[in-house]
Amino acid sequence: MSLAQLQERLGVEITPELLQLAVTHSSYAYEKGGADNERLEFLGDSILGYLVAVSVFKDHTDLSEGELTKLKNAVVSAQALATAANQLELGKFLRLGKGESRTDGRKKTNVLADAFEAILGAAYLSSGMESARSIVERFVLPLLENPDAIREMADPKTSLIEKAQKLNLGDVRYEVVGEGPDHQMTYTAMCFVGQKLIAQGKSSTKRSAETEAAIAALKVLGK
Repeated sequence: MSLAQLQERLGVEITPELLQLAVTHSSYAYEKGGADNERLEFLGDSILGYLVAVSVFKDHTDLSEGELTKLKNAVVSAQALATAANQLELGKFLRLGKGESRTDGRKKTNVLADAFEAILGAAYLSSGMESARSIVERFVLPLLENPDAIREMADPKTSLIEKAQKLNLGDVRYEVVGEGPDHQMTYTAMCFVGQKLIAQGKSSTKRSAETEAAIAALKVLGK
């Protein structure tokens, strides 16, 4: 799929070079040479935090500072951003290295979230804050309409424990195995609820692999 299609979905003008950089993962840059999207991600993360903070402050006048912080953190969590990225089908546009592609990098929560933030950074540099605001309003803020889903996104491992207890399914545990060279290790986390294997998750760290498995398990138990 072409970047022109992605730009059309975003609905804002982004310089082609910046948009291409925004979807370039570090694994691709390592293999092919050139820059990756990490600097744009840094910028986009700050812009996202500002825009969401302003929105929840204005729209939730009844909430305390602590409650506002929890709500904001949930909306800017990697899981929430991956949901927004999936609405864009962002995974199809990512430039990934061979190893990352083989391990389903286009579906990984952190890869998608980082690229989404990088796109916000690219939009800001190309057309200013209003362009970034437009993307956030279209793809991120609507997530606030489902508080329960937002809470699950913010802390899927805790949400899974609570759901398993509510359904009397037993304890939640994870078994994690790693494979590959030390500098490019891939971890697979198997999530068990009671004695039953419910779901699996893969990532470049043990912690994020468990998070991916918890997200997948919540989807299974939600059916």
